[in-house]
Amino acid sequence: MKRTLVIGDIHGGLRALQQVMQRATVTTEDTLIFLGDYVDGWSESAQVIDFLMKLSSKQPCIFIKGNHDLWCEGWLEMGLAPHHWLLHGGSSTAKSYQRYNIEAKLAHLAFFSQMKYYYIDSQNRLFVHGGFTSVYGPEQEEDETICCWDRTLWETAVSMDKNLSSTLYPKRFKRFKEIFIGHTPTLNYNTDLPMHRANIWNIDTGAAFHGKLTLMDATTKEYWQSDILQTLYPGEEGRGKK
Repeated sequence: MKRTLVIGDIHGGLRALQQVMQRATVTTEDTLIFLGDYVDGWSESAQVIDFLMKLSSKQPCIFIKGNHDLWCEGWLEMGLAPHHWLLHGGSSTAKSYQRYNIEAKLAHLAFFSQMKYYYIDSQNRLFVHGGFTSVYGPEQEEDETICCWDRTLWETAVSMDKNLSSTLYPKRFKRFKEIFIGHTPTLNYNTDLPMHRANIWNIDTGAAFHGKLTLMDATTKEYWQSDILQTLYPGEEGRGKK
């Protein structure tokens, strides 16, 4: 059976990605939608990109761009390494590229440049890294990069009355049947499980920190998780101590 599978923020955790794909028994018939932030955290950021590039040649894949991917793309293109990027996982990403030649880096740059800021499928489900601010949807954002950074969509969702009728949802929520996001770790809400508020699913379950990587079937909502990343990368801290 063909499935649409959504994968949360990886943050350099290749071992977690391979593990969760194995646990979900992913096949080449499945469509994989990655919600961004492939890099910055654990020690295999460049290797994650290698893996994804090869994967996309074997089966349908959609790659959404995250804010950390924007930073890495800028570094690969211009050599820019802002201090805040290095502090938030960029230093481990730069280290992962130490043995990569210019041709390999250019191939990765091309991969980043082809990523989407959002994706809307045939069922009117939106897949985006962070969110969007326009009541008319991400298509009407003056700057598409807002989709990599926005947290107001999720913050609005978690602050809403859980008993609120869908007819009373904010206008930007009602544009889509469902919305799948990453960007804001559910660890911020004291859980390493996916969270569902209104018609939004947040599947960033803290793989960058002391959480797990999540893969979810977009239709059934069945999900699979990796082990805690620190157990897969002993001696490393990812983007922060537990």
